[in-house]
Amino acid sequence: MSISVSEPEHAQALDDRRSWRAVCERDRSQDGRFVYAVASTRVYCRPSCAARRPRRGQVTFYTRPEEAERAGYRACRRCDPRGTSPEEFQSELIRAACRELELDPTRRVTLDALSRRIGLSPWHLHRTFTRVVGVTPRRYAEALRVERLKGSLRNGERVTGALYEAGYGSSSRLYHGAGARLGMTPATYGRRGAGERIRYAVARTRLGSLLVARTATGVCAVALGGSARALEAALEAEFPAATMVRDQTRLARLVRAVVGAIEGRRQRLDLPLDVRASAFRLKVWDAVRAIPYGEVRTYGELARAVGRPAAVRAVARACAANPVALAIPCHRVVPAAGGPGSYRFGVTRKRRLLAMERERSKPAR
Repeated sequence: MSISVSEPEHAQALDDRRSWRAVCERDRSQDGRFVYAVASTRVYCRPSCAARRPRRGQVTFYTRPEEAERAGYRACRRCDPRGTSPEEFQSELIRAACRELELDPTRRVTLDALSRRIGLSPWHLHRTFTRVVGVTPRRYAEALRVERLKGSLRNGERVTGALYEAGYGSSSRLYHGAGARLGMTPATYGRRGAGERIRYAVARTRLGSLLVARTATGVCAVALGGSARALEAALEAEFPAATMVRDQTRLARLVRAVVGAIEGRRQRLDLPLDVRASAFRLKVWDAVRAIPYGEVRTYGELARAVGRPAAVRAVARACAANPVALAIPCHRVVPAAGGPGSYRFGVTRKRRLLAMERERSKPAR
């Protein structure tokens, strides 16, 4: 027994005038009702496609993608008229671009070459990549090279070998591009801080012991813990070959600033920072610093704020890796399910910080 399925009313006949108006207006409500094909490019699109509008004389309308393909047209790689939403399709293209860059971080891929492989124009690829990932393709590739460099240095590779292993063509390019993200010169990083002088100071606060440390560049650690001894040990473990100098006098102003934040006398800490991170983590930390005093954001909200709505776990990891408590106030980031969530320096401290900030931010009656 055969069963016949009648075509939907909109598939039986298309009103070319209305269809053209939908294309001109990029009307998303018409997606799935028809596609339009462009004779000059031999490509067909959904009505909402963001591509430049073609001339009317070049356009033919079809009720289904299969009809356009039988007529010799191929699907647009920008809007994917075969069913996936434009947002999902673009995200998949950007994931493909990331994979292309990750195949070999040492290989320098131009934006033009990457756009040809992905099937987007260079301008559209740059714009969409930055929106989805949160950084430009160039900065993403640079972050991959820096991570490769750090791995080589940690494994004992000499700087010259690590330079070329990570894809840097010259030592000047290495020191210019990587130094800012390592927080110190590559040679010093490879020696785990050897030759670097790190000054630190400790103090007692209402949240326990506080340690503030800085290099010549800026503050590299703000940590809270149960004892000064434990905090000193953690700092030495991070940079076992650096010269540690306890200097309560020179760091007194920085310590007072952090204590002021802990006690609610300061609502913002603008400290000169020297933190080492990937481009993505720096982006997350910048977003964290933008959270107003007395307010919180969920990890999902923060992921959307940096243009990576699916990267909730990566955002949580970035918060957990934050080495400068309060200066980058990751205690203001909480789970969507409720509760304070985890905190590198203890959940109890996070609760107390949030409660204090809520109280201090209330308008005076």
